[in-house]
Amino acid sequence: MDGDTFWLDRVKYRIADIDAPEVSNPQCRAEAEAASRATARLLALLNAGPSELHTQGLDRYGRSLTTVSRNGRSLGAVLVQEGYARQWGDRRGWC
Repeated sequence: MDGDTFWLDRVKYRIADIDAPEVSNPQCRAEAEAASRATARLLALLNAGPSELHTQGLDRYGRSLTTVSRNGRSLGAVLVQEGYARQWGDRRGWC
């Protein structure tokens, strides 16, 4: 699990509309710390109540691409708004 990937019922999901810092192989200490915070925040959001998953197929790593929402609000958008992730396509580094 990291800030944009999680497991549920033995299926690995990748949140489709965001990019979060990498837990595995971070490029610097700042990315590692940001990844830890993003992971903790995603876990808190997922555990805060029922969510809706809207699957969009598989990514190149075999993860189920999905948007996750609660009460009509994207959890990916929450992570972006709070600074834990960026919109998908924003290729700036985390260092």
